[in-house]
Amino acid sequence: MRVLCDVHIPYGLIKRLREMGVDATHVNRILDGSATTDAAISAFVDANGMLLITKDGDFRDTHFLNGTPARLLRITLGNLSNAELTTQIEAHWPTITQIAGNERCYIELSRDGIVRFPQVWPRPPEVNP
Repeated sequence: MRVLCDVHIPYGLIKRLREMGVDATHVNRILDGSATTDAAISAFVDANGMLLITKDGDFRDTHFLNGTPARLLRITLGNLSNAELTTQIEAHWPTITQIAGNERCYIELSRDGIVRFPQVWPRPPEVNP
């Protein structure tokens, strides 16, 4: 699995994902680094068949409104240490990878665990009367 971690995701998580055999990259290492726009991040992720890991709610909105990024894991755990975040991701990684194997997915990792949202893409074509 290929993963791109957004700007607020710690490098320690990327290191751990790599140790687990995941091809993980931080957004600061691609395109315009931390100045890369959300649209460019989404396009990059989709073009490379990646899962985007983020804390940014804007990506949730564009996923459901525009279908991009196609694969999205949003972290909604609130404030916690980087070590706690890594522990949470590790604990739920098997489920995350199973869901992220789909062409499109939106996953949230919250204090309640993994929440998988129903897919609404592709949208059915609009019918003009």
